[in-house]
Amino acid sequence: MLKWVHHTFPQLAPRVAWNQPMYTDHGTFIIGFSVAKHHLAVAPERAGIVRFSAEILRAGYDHSKQLMRIRWIDPVDYELLRKMIQYNITDKADCSAFWRKPEENAG
Repeated sequence: MLKWVHHTFPQLAPRVAWNQPMYTDHGTFIIGFSVAKHHLAVAPERAGIVRFSAEILRAGYDHSKQLMRIRWIDPVDYELLRKMIQYNITDKADCSAFWRKPEENAG
């Protein structure tokens, strides 16, 4: 998946923070990943989860307030992942902070 992100969005800068791979654009967080025993966690910030909640559920994944879970046995919906990343790139184009402000993340 990391190779796919790098290939699809070559302008994003890979970074490891908090022992997790993530991608940034002009110094602002775009998306992060982490592994768990039963799933891969995809974290587009709360605003991304709120924006794509219905699509996440339609894809057969579940989510918390901050991340989407893709079980290891499930196929990856790369189109959904592409939309989430593009949303953050566009939505955070003028963002100068690493994270969104709490009110921007409320959805």
